[in-house]
Amino acid sequence: MSFLDRDATIAPPGFNRWLVPPAAIAAHMCIGQVYGFSVFKKPLAKALGITAPGPGDWSEVQVGVAYSIALVLLGLSAAFFGKWVERSGPRKVILASLGCFCGGLALSALAVQIHSIWLLYLGYGLLGGIGLGLGYIAPVSTLVKWFPDRPGMATGMAIMGFGGGALIGAPLAEELMKHFSSPTSVGAIEALLTMAGLYALFMAFAAIIIRVPAADWKPAGASTASLQKSTANASLRVSVDTAWKTPQFWLLWLVLCFNVTAGIGILGQASPMIQDMFKVTPAAAAGYVGLLSLFNLGGRFLWSSISDYTGRKGIYCLYFLLGTALYLLVPWTQQQGNLSLFVLVTGIIISMYGGGFSTIPAYLRDLFGSYQVGAIHGRLITAWSMAAVIGPQLVDRISAAKKAAGIPPAESYNFTLHLMAGLLIAGLIANLLVRPVAAKYHLP
Repeated sequence: MSFLDRDATIAPPGFNRWLVPPAAIAAHMCIGQVYGFSVFKKPLAKALGITAPGPGDWSEVQVGVAYSIALVLLGLSAAFFGKWVERSGPRKVILASLGCFCGGLALSALAVQIHSIWLLYLGYGLLGGIGLGLGYIAPVSTLVKWFPDRPGMATGMAIMGFGGGALIGAPLAEELMKHFSSPTSVGAIEALLTMAGLYALFMAFAAIIIRVPAADWKPAGASTASLQKSTANASLRVSVDTAWKTPQFWLLWLVLCFNVTAGIGILGQASPMIQDMFKVTPAAAAGYVGLLSLFNLGGRFLWSSISDYTGRKGIYCLYFLLGTALYLLVPWTQQQGNLSLFVLVTGIIISMYGGGFSTIPAYLRDLFGSYQVGAIHGRLITAWSMAAVIGPQLVDRISAAKKAAGIPPAESYNFTLHLMAGLLIAGLIANLLVRPVAAKYHLP
């Protein structure tokens, strides 16, 4: 079993660091399927009725709880296992993620078969969520070590795969359910099992080829200025147990929480939202989810790469200010019946949501150094766990309450969208308060 040890993944001299991003992206694109979960909402809400919800069927809100549980466990498991990830290395962690995430998909299929909502929560939510947390932070901390001269670009590469997960996962799930559907089945069971098998293969590939740099490794070909900046940053050494006692950690926690809450509400409800607001077909809605995934993926690389030049605080100010304006514009696009503008506006919103995820590890590295940045990142994304509860549940429950009150489905999301804009303003204030970490917190 020494093949799984961290020492077995140390790259030999002359290893090309550009061979590592494909492994990181492959792992993240698999677990990024969670972003395409909304395409399962309507089918699972009629798993018994088949053509329409029947007696005993789950509601879409009940199904959505599994999504929230998964993202809560993502943050909690990343925080809990952060130190273990740093010690064990990416190969062992990615394989552990494979077992949990793909096992969770298989359990979800069983949950649909026996129609147990609690087994769905256990499989997709609890077990799958642990797999998400493990698979999320291992590639990020690995690529930060490989690209010390361009940390924003590095974290963008690591995390863009996660944002692109729905690009493959949503249309794939839709096509699989369509293929396996019958007069007695919506096709979800077979779709979940097929996806579990496919994702297991790609995650195994990622685990086999991933490597970590030697302790004395330096990037070849990097500019003098970037290397000097990297060397200066290397002198910052703040431990994970100290970092989370600093005001900077909690300000960034709020920054991430508010940014994610605003974006995740749209992602978690993307398919039903566009169907309600513009009366598109389920297939078109699945395509929209996939398109949002493209914006999510592109934003994670583009915005975080730009942050290497603008600075992390500056790019977050842009996320919050422009995001607020765009959220306020979304209801207007529905009133005008302008589907193209709606897709563009929400796409830009999701690109900055994705950019916020990929920029935060570099922001942490700037403030706390790279000493235990993976573990610090693991604890910070508990903010994601909180946002995973707040965002989707706000959109799900408020829109459901508005519909029950007689408000047309197309207008039932407006109040929540205005509320999300307010959260972005709160995030802007937290970002503006961030200052360098005091020397008393640094390790000698």
